[in-house]
Amino acid sequence: MGKAIIEHQAVAFMLADMAIGAEAARGLVWKSAWMKDAGERNTFHASMAKAFASATAVKNANLGVQVFGGAGFNTEYPMEKLYRDAKIYELYEGTSQIQKLIISRHLPSVYPA
Repeated sequence: MGKAIIEHQAVAFMLADMAIGAEAARGLVWKSAWMKDAGERNTFHASMAKAFASATAVKNANLGVQVFGGAGFNTEYPMEKLYRDAKIYELYEGTSQIQKLIISRHLPSVYPA
């Protein structure tokens, strides 16, 4: 339509949401890694990082397909594979539901009443 795709507000907002999610996930991963490096127990934060990062990967892949439009499902572009591959992160090495169970069991000690 005669201008860069990011100049379309709807696309720009999707890209902004993708960036927000990626940065938030990165922060959780780094905090968990920092705790491990410091010799602290990081189970709570590692579970939060995995649950959030995997959900963000699926959401960002979905938004990426949206940005590509019909070409998002075309095998000529990597988006369709990224979309399919992202789902495994919610299942592999402990499902998101297991991560949430771990998080919920730590809540009383992390946030006492």
